[in-house]
Amino acid sequence: MARPTHSMVMAALESLKPLLTALVLPPVPLLVLMLVGARVVAVRRRPGTVLVLVAVSLMWLSACQGVGRWLQGQLLAATPPLASAEIAALRPGRQQLAPTAAILVLGGGRISRAPESGMADLKPHSIERLRYAVRLGRETGLPLAFSGGIGWAQTADEPGLSEAEIAQRVAERDFLRPIKWLETDSRDTRENARLAVKKLSDAHIRHIVLVTHAWHMPRALRAFREAASDSMRITAAPMGYFVPAEHALLDWLPSSEGFEQVRLVLREALGMQMGA
Repeated sequence: MARPTHSMVMAALESLKPLLTALVLPPVPLLVLMLVGARVVAVRRRPGTVLVLVAVSLMWLSACQGVGRWLQGQLLAATPPLASAEIAALRPGRQQLAPTAAILVLGGGRISRAPESGMADLKPHSIERLRYAVRLGRETGLPLAFSGGIGWAQTADEPGLSEAEIAQRVAERDFLRPIKWLETDSRDTRENARLAVKKLSDAHIRHIVLVTHAWHMPRALRAFREAASDSMRITAAPMGYFVPAEHALLDWLPSSEGFEQVRLVLREALGMQMGA
């Protein structure tokens, strides 16, 4: 029997990323801590009670929008949104035959088959990014590109239908805006950067306006600057910022929005540390 190669081992580990990420992010570690505390209570009441109270408190905080925004400020470098003057500066000069800049959208997930349509569709994060990119495209006149294949957590149950190809259909059908370049093979942010930079560089693009959520931008920007080196300019165009709740008290009450925000920030911080 042939011994597994290094590339085979790495591919197997990469395929486990979604599972490992789910295990280290809330609520799984906090549930484990709660179960440990409940078991300890039977033997040593006071230490066990402390563990249960700590787990419950952390569970509460892990679902608060205020905590999500605080963690974002502590763990992820803030990238400001594009100002009106910066957007105006992106418009190609009239003397140019073709722009050397492009707006690149990073995929945020696909749905293999949406029950209401019977077709593959984009997840909400992808739709939000695409919508903002279409708006930027209309304001600047720059062409659009989309990077996204089939993620590690997904299966190729619809052969040939990558996230980028789904986005192309959505852009033309729902936003009446074509996507000029598709990168269809990437499975994570590093591959987004490596493959999209090569594809756009081959198309003589020298300036990428990078669109993704604000919480994802630090990791994406690092990956694209490493992939592009000095051959291409990268301009961050973040969107989808965390905003305070309408009432301040709601920021500190558990909610589905707060839980999602905390998980997103922790996942991004973990990815930054692991160089993903």
